[in-house]
Amino acid sequence: MTARDAWSAAPLPAVVVPEAVSAAFAARVRARVEQAGYTRHALVDRGSYERSSSVDEPELLDVLTGVAAEVTGRSLALAEAHALRLQAGDYLLVRHDRVHDDRPVQLVLDLSPAVVPGAEVHYRHRGQVFFAVPSAPGSLAVVERGPTVMCNHTYVSKRHVGASVVRLIVLLRST
Repeated sequence: MTARDAWSAAPLPAVVVPEAVSAAFAARVRARVEQAGYTRHALVDRGSYERSSSVDEPELLDVLTGVAAEVTGRSLALAEAHALRLQAGDYLLVRHDRVHDDRPVQLVLDLSPAVVPGAEVHYRHRGQVFFAVPSAPGSLAVVERGPTVMCNHTYVSKRHVGASVVRLIVLLRST
């Protein structure tokens, strides 16, 4: 089954495209985002994580938008992009997420250097997890957001000392 078939068949459209980018490519993007810098957020009731809004990757974002358009069958344009970095002890709760009324498409490109067990992205429909995106470096999740779909990034266990989960989060809107 193709990603487009899986997308079309799902009542709540969401798919993972494995190995969307190579480990070497992910490392180069990670290094550029690192150089631009992260801002630490520590809001106990919302999340503990690092965020970089300085994602200057126009070619990559164009390619990802094209992949999403192919998967969804929609004409899409970039609305926003940022990078998240979660290390041991970090998380991002649903209450930190925002509601989208216009059904945009969210992409999550896993740029992590290695798999981190249990470090998942959960998409929830009316509070219930309907799609879990595992830690899989190089993979690309494509998820339709809407007024009943929220997202959280699960806790990265402190047992994984030195773990680093890096995700490029892209929001696309229909044109």
